[in-house]
Amino acid sequence: MALPCVRLGAVRLHSGALYRFLCTSRSHQAAAAAEEIEIPRKKTWDKTAVLQALAYTVNHDPTSALYNFQDDPFLTPKSMSDSITFSMSKESGRNAAKYIVNMYPNLFESQLAEPHIPLLMPETVQPQIEGICEEALTERVKLRKVKESVDLYDQLLQAGTPPSLETTNRLLDLLCFYGDREPSSESQPNESDQENENTIDQKYPYSKFKSEVKSWRDNNNAERIFNLMPEKDEHSFRTMIRGMVKHGASSKAFDMYTDLLNNRLTGDVHTFNALITAASRVKNDSQEKWTLILDLLNQMTQQKVQPNLHTFNSVLKSLKKTGLVRIAFPILMEMKALNIEPSLGTFSHFIGTFSKSRNGLQCADILDKILQHIEGKSFTAQDPDDANFFASAMQVCVDIKDLELAYRVDALRNTGDNWKFVGSRVAQSHYYTRLFNIICLQENIDGVLKWYRENVPSRYIPYTDGILDVLHVIEMENRFDLIPQIWKDISLIGYSKKDILIKECLLIMTREKQNPELQGEFANIAADMKAICEDEISFSRMKPSVTILGNIIILLCRAGRSEEAWVTLKSFKSKNLVPQLHVIEELLHCARASGSTNMAIDLVQLAVSYSLPDIAKLAQTTLDEFTLTEEQRITLQDLTQNSKSSSSSSSSDSDHD
Repeated sequence: MALPCVRLGAVRLHSGALYRFLCTSRSHQAAAAAEEIEIPRKKTWDKTAVLQALAYTVNHDPTSALYNFQDDPFLTPKSMSDSITFSMSKESGRNAAKYIVNMYPNLFESQLAEPHIPLLMPETVQPQIEGICEEALTERVKLRKVKESVDLYDQLLQAGTPPSLETTNRLLDLLCFYGDREPSSESQPNESDQENENTIDQKYPYSKFKSEVKSWRDNNNAERIFNLMPEKDEHSFRTMIRGMVKHGASSKAFDMYTDLLNNRLTGDVHTFNALITAASRVKNDSQEKWTLILDLLNQMTQQKVQPNLHTFNSVLKSLKKTGLVRIAFPILMEMKALNIEPSLGTFSHFIGTFSKSRNGLQCADILDKILQHIEGKSFTAQDPDDANFFASAMQVCVDIKDLELAYRVDALRNTGDNWKFVGSRVAQSHYYTRLFNIICLQENIDGVLKWYRENVPSRYIPYTDGILDVLHVIEMENRFDLIPQIWKDISLIGYSKKDILIKECLLIMTREKQNPELQGEFANIAADMKAICEDEISFSRMKPSVTILGNIIILLCRAGRSEEAWVTLKSFKSKNLVPQLHVIEELLHCARASGSTNMAIDLVQLAVSYSLPDIAKLAQTTLDEFTLTEEQRITLQDLTQNSKSSSSSSSSDSDHD
C-alpha cells in the first residue's frame, strides 16, 4: 500500500506535473488496450439495456420540449422558471400519489395486473409488529420511523431489556443520517432552527454556505442514546462522527474521533473522508487546515486504512478553501501511485483550487490539459461533486473569454451519458447561460444561430439577457431579416411583454429603412407591440413610453399604414405624452407619399398644440410640398405667426428674468 501522507509531505511539483500525470495515465491505458482481449462466455446486461439501445437510435429534436414535459402539453415550459416550477410540480404530485398509496394500502388491494408486479403495489410503511420487543424496534428502524424508534428504545430500557449492540447501531445509523428528524420533515426544522436559518439566509443567500450550516442539535437523541449504550464498538463511533460532520457539528466530530482513539479503536475510510471534509471548518488559517488534513492522512497510514477516490476528492475540496495551490499536484500524483482514476468531481475540485488564485491563464492551461486527457470519454457517477465539473469548467471559459475551450467543454458534455452531469435545472440554466453568453460575444451571427437553433427551446430557454445578446449580434452584423423570427421566439417563450425587449427590437428596426417586404413585417411586429403595450398600460403593468410609441409610429409610416400611425399619435394626449419632432416629420413624409393634405394640416396643428420646436419649418415644408387651397394656406400662415409670437414672447420673458 502506498503511503499518502509521506508522499504528500515530500513531493514538490511544478505546473508541468499535471501534463505528465495525464500523459502517463493515457499511455498506461493505451498499453492495456494493446493487450489481448478475452471475450467472456456470458455477458450480464443492465436491466435497461434495451431501452438504452433504443434511445441511441433517436436523434435530438431541437424543436421539442424536454422529455419529462411531453406527457402533458399544458405543462410545456416557456421559460427556465416555468421549467423549474413544472418539474417541481410534477415531482410533488408523484410524491403525493406515493404518499396516498403507501399510507392507505387498503384502498389499493385490487390486483388487476397479470402477471402480478410487486413493485407496482403499495409498500408496507406501517409497523406490523406490536408490543415492546427488539423485533418491533428493528422493524421501525427499517421503516425509518425516527420518533417511534426512539420511543420504543426508551421503553425497552425501562423494561430492563436493552436491545443488542447491532440493533442499537442501526438506530444510531437512522438518527445520524436524518439528524434526529423525521425523513418527511427533514426540511421543516423546529422554530428555533427556523429562526436561525432565516438569519443565515439573509446574510448568506447562497446554498453553498447553507449546506455547511449546523443542524445538529446539542444533546439530541443520537448523543443521548450513544451515552446510554453499555458497550460501544467501532461502528458506533464511526456513525456518530459521520452524522456530526454531515449536519455541521465539525468540532464535536473531532472530539468524538479523539474518544474513538482513546478507546483503542480505529476509523474506516468513510470516517476519515468525513473528517477531512470537516477539517476546513474547524481551523481558520490555511496552513493549519492543511496540517490537520496531513495529520489525518498520516493516521490513515498508521491505522492501515486504504484511501479511495472520495478521500482524495475530500482533500481537494478542503484545499479549495485554503488557497494552497502547490499541494494540488502531489495529490494527483498520489492518486496515480494508488491506481485510482480521477472522476469529474476530482477535476472540478482541481479547477476550483486554482480559481481561488484568480490566475485565469493558469486555470485555462490546466483545463486544456484536463480536456486533452478526458475528451471522448463517457463517465459514470462516482462522486456527488461530479455534477459540478461542467459548471466550473464553463465558468473558467467565460472568465478568460475562450470560445474554443468552451466548445470543447460542451463537446465533452455531449459525449455518451455525460449530459447527466450538468446538474439540476438551475445548474443547467447557469451552464447554458454562460455558454450562450460567450458564443454571442465572440461568434459571428451564423455560429450564434447554429447553436441557438440546436438548443432552444429543447435544452435551454434563454433569459432576457440572452435574447438581448442575440439582438445585439443581429444589429452589429446588419442581419435585420432575422428580427421577425426572433420576435416569434420572444412571443413563444412569453417575453413579449418585457418592455426592455420591446425597446431594443424597435430601436433596431427603426435604425434604417429596409426593403418593402421586410418593412411590412416590421410593421406587423409594431402593430403587435402596440396591442401589447395598450393592454399592459390599461392594467398599469407598464408605463406609457414616448420612445416605444414613437418608434411604432415610424415603423407603421414606413410601411404606408398612415391611418394606424395617425390613430397611435392621437392617443398621446390621453396618455399625457408629448411626441418627438422626428415622429411628426416621419408622419408628414408618409402623408406626402399618400397625398393626404388634410393629415399634413392636422399634423402642423397638433405640433402647435404641443408647442414643439421648429413649427415654422414644419409649416413651410407643408406649404412647399403639398397642393393646398387658399384657405389651407391662410390657416398654415396663421399657425406659423401664432407660433412665432408665442416663441418670441417666451424668449422675452426669459430675458426679463
